[in-house]
Amino acid sequence: MFGRSKFLASTIAGVLALGLTAAEADTLRFWTTEEQPERLAKQEELAAAFKDKTGIEVDVIPVSESDLGTRATAAFAAGDLPDVIYHTLQYALPWAEAGILDTEAATEVVEALGTDTFAPGAVAMAAVEGGIASVPVDGWTQMVVYRKDLFEENGLAAPDSYENILAAVEKLHNPPEMFAFVAATKIDENFMSQVLEHVLLANGVTPVDGNGFKALDEKKTIEALDFYKAIAKASPPGDLFWKQSRELYFAGKAAMIIWSPFILDELAGLRDSAPPTITDDPTSKELASKTGVVTTLSGPSNPDGAAWGDVRYFGITNDADTEAAMQFIEFSMDDGYMSTLSIAPEGKFPIRRGNADNATAFIDGWSKLPVGVDRKAPLTELYDPETIKTIVAGLDTASRWGVTEGQLSLASKIINSQVINRLVREYIDDERDAAATVAKLNEELAKIQ
Repeated sequence: MFGRSKFLASTIAGVLALGLTAAEADTLRFWTTEEQPERLAKQEELAAAFKDKTGIEVDVIPVSESDLGTRATAAFAAGDLPDVIYHTLQYALPWAEAGILDTEAATEVVEALGTDTFAPGAVAMAAVEGGIASVPVDGWTQMVVYRKDLFEENGLAAPDSYENILAAVEKLHNPPEMFAFVAATKIDENFMSQVLEHVLLANGVTPVDGNGFKALDEKKTIEALDFYKAIAKASPPGDLFWKQSRELYFAGKAAMIIWSPFILDELAGLRDSAPPTITDDPTSKELASKTGVVTTLSGPSNPDGAAWGDVRYFGITNDADTEAAMQFIEFSMDDGYMSTLSIAPEGKFPIRRGNADNATAFIDGWSKLPVGVDRKAPLTELYDPETIKTIVAGLDTASRWGVTEGQLSLASKIINSQVINRLVREYIDDERDAAATVAKLNEELAKIQ
């Protein structure tokens, strides 16, 4: 790659032959929201490995996730965007529409690496006409975490559907020794919003379409409400959120909870601040060995089901040194992919599964990366191969309200209003029936703009 000084000395013919522009920079600028010191150090190592291979230097620039939107908008206006931005799902389509992202370059990268090597759900969520807005890097899906040993002892199928969960509730609920579930019921916690979106997505319920707000389908929503009420009634009383669900499951007093994958290392006694208490040994891997997970959940009106996914992307900007940016992303998603995922393996599932030589190369490599805080161990030592396969498979059906409809902003406002949390809680508490709750939801959600 030519630096600016060399570029200025080049002949016009050389410039045209190499396809360089006056905007080309000496160093690639890479914005990342992974700004914790340990994670930054790993990204610096990745940048150094890329320089060793290509001669191209990368300046790793930490940007707070809460500031990313405003900083990108300001840099775009000033014509001073970085070359590559590691960003959340919420920016993919809006930035593509605004002209911040070079979608053709991102599409070329995905095609060069092999579209079929990526998890389809993660690709679909950033799809634009003719390609993709940004290159999907990593992600995680919310999980139903359950006592696999109890399910096997009682001949119960895995809790991957409303029907199977309710069958397990019927069989396993025996309070106060064992609560069948610990459902989220604290209305001012984002945890409840996230769990409810997962449950509603599972039955094909969404509050938006391409035109904006769309009234909730009465039949599908009633099915979801009835299901949620049943698991809430199989939970302890009170205002419950992530804290109680983890504590009760870790104490061996809950058969099922819904949680993020950041619980995986804690379950195995690798984090002193959140130890399993089911045994006297807070470092025991026993609970992990008895645990199964489900990522794709289905309801009666949506048999294919869905997973609630959080996906991160590499965006190539329209101010970028395009060829070098593409090279950096291809390296980060191929030769350097294990380094990319090692930043936080328990929350960075491999969206790219493998390569032309081995369709599961990156899943296999990721499963051997050490996880944990106070102690480290690879997931392969903690969970069986089937569980690891299930953890990753959620990205195939990963979804979120408003993404494919181009209404992520409105969907986010609907979720953040906590109207759904409040009205569902009132339904759980028998303040109105299901049909009246759906009508009230539609009335109040329609006001959000």
